This record gives sequence, C-alpha cells and structure tokens, in this order.
Amino acid sequence: MRATSYPARLLAFLFCAALPVVNLLPGDTSFAQDKPDRPPWAQKSKPASTAGSQPVATPDDSQDGAPQRGRIRVNVNLVNVLVSALDEHNRPAPDLPRESFQLFEEGVEQKIEVFESETQLPLDLVLMIDSSLSAHKEIAFEQEAAAHFIGQVLRPGDRLAVFAVGESVTQLAGFSDNVATLQSAVHRMPSDAGTSIYDAVLLASRSLERRGEDRRRVIILVTDAGETTSTSDFDAARKGAVRSGSLLYTIVIRPVKNESGRNTAGEHALETITDTMGGAMFYPDAASELDGIFDRINRELRTQYRLGYYPTPRGPANTYRQIEVKVSGKYQVRHRKSYLTGPQ
Repeated sequence: MRATSYPARLLAFLFCAALPVVNLLPGDTSFAQDKPDRPPWAQKSKPASTAGSQPVATPDDSQDGAPQRGRIRVNVNLVNVLVSALDEHNRPAPDLPRESFQLFEEGVEQKIEVFESETQLPLDLVLMIDSSLSAHKEIAFEQEAAAHFIGQVLRPGDRLAVFAVGESVTQLAGFSDNVATLQSAVHRMPSDAGTSIYDAVLLASRSLERRGEDRRRVIILVTDAGETTSTSDFDAARKGAVRSGSLLYTIVIRPVKNESGRNTAGEHALETITDTMGGAMFYPDAASELDGIFDRINRELRTQYRLGYYPTPRGPANTYRQIEVKVSGKYQVRHRKSYLTGPQ
C-alpha cells in the first residue's frame, strides 16, 4: 500500500510546489510578497519554485508582463534625432511638413516613425564657461550674457547645471530650475591657470548621460579654445559626446583675431566635435555679441524637429552608426551625425 501511494504523494507535492510559480503573474494578490511595493514577478523566488522541471515565470512568460517588456525594448531600439533647419538667413525654419524630411542610417533610408515639428521634450543643459587666465579678460561680458541666457532659456521642466572650465573642471551648480541660484553660480566663476576642454566635454557628456532618456541633452561651452591641461584626449571626448547623444554649442571668444596668436588646433578640434554632435560653432568678433548668440541658441532649441525611427537593418551591438538627414528646399540642416548602438 505504501509503494502505491508514494508516487501519488510525490505528484501532489510537485503540483503544490508548482503553484507559486503560476501565482507569480503580475496583478495576482494571492502571492505573499517579500516587498509589497514591488510587483510579484520581482519578488525573491520561493525555494519550492525550483522543484521539478517547471520553467520559472518571468515578465516575458506572462501575458500581462510581455507588453511592459515590449515597451522597454521599443524605447531602446527607437533612435531619436533632433534636427535644426535654418533658412538662408540662419533663422530657424518652423512648420516644415514630415514630407520635407528624409533620414538615412549608413546610407539606407529609414521610415520616420516619430515626427514633431516643434518638440516639447524638456531640456537638460550644461553651461560651461572658460575660467582660465587666457580667457579671463572677457569674463564679465560672459557672465552677464550667460546669466541673461539662463533667465531666458529655462522653462517648466527644464534643468541646467553650471561648470567652470580651468585646469580642473568645477561644478558650481547642479541641475536646477532655480534661476537666481544658477545666475549666482555664474558670477562666482573662479580663475585658473590652464584650460581642460576635452575633460570638460567628457564630464558634461557623462553628467547628461545619467539624465532621463526622455529629455534633450545640450552642452553650451564658452571658451577661447586654448586646450592646455586635459587628462583626456580628443578621441575620448568625442566618443563620450556621441555616447551621450548631446548637442554641443560652442562659442569661441578669440583673444586675438590673427591666427598666429590663437590656438587654431583647439578650434579645429572643437569644430569636429561640435559638428559630430549636431550643434553649432560661433565666433563673435566682440564679447558684446554674446547676448545675440545666446538668443539664437535659445530660439533654435525652441524650434527643433524631433525625428524617431527604428533602424532597419539594426546595427551590431556597441557599434557607431552614421546618420544623415536631408530636408527639401534651401535649408542648412544640423543634427548629430552618429550614435552608439546598445546591447542586444
């Protein structure tokens, strides 16, 4: 009698052991959770769930969980491209229709799945001001123009951080929407001996990369382009910038107009990084022009187009992919030129 009842008891045990696996489905309140604020599938597994050969339920195994995981995968695969279209007078061209745009990845035209003619995505901005002795002559003009820009550009939901760029890169204010605090930080700009531009671009990119994916990332760098003391090199700065998906707007305050007295190598390096990131370079003839330049940057940020697409074919994991956007008509087009694919 014992011999015949043992299999029955074993089957009953296995059946009962499997029940918690079934109850791991999201939305089922019958499962005693270790942490009630976490969904059931995220709780620690019961020892009984390892018995037998039943597969452990995951979000992909359940009907409720699959759409959630699917949305995550969609967000990872979607590539967003911010586009500035400027007319022959360098003014932003608003209200262009979707049909005016063509988008290519590695030379293959892509289907534009997301189109916003004036994106409302909030901004995360890093404002970096050269505080080296070589650039200190115009620091008062830079501070006043930057303070005015802060009051102009920030809207509800936007955040801005302030950095001083010298031999070391110093954060003077963290990401905030407090205009008075940020303006005060700009006026506390210290002076330093060197200029670490590559370090600044890399640090700003990494700071922005940690921000939310559903936000626009922008670096604004005011400098004399005299790179002297970075521990990072050009390649590290450019790769970090591409990885972050940020836009870079560079304002070069030239202490002298003659090329023989300037760091033209630094200017060319910044031109390359800025072009790759999809921003713009500005060369004011006088510091008094800064207000107008900041105003142009503000107007451009408020009239950007957002294009989104799912790459077809999708590139291999952790590779750089080239992007090109074309706009019909006589428009100058700016956008990031490449992006780094994620893991697959």
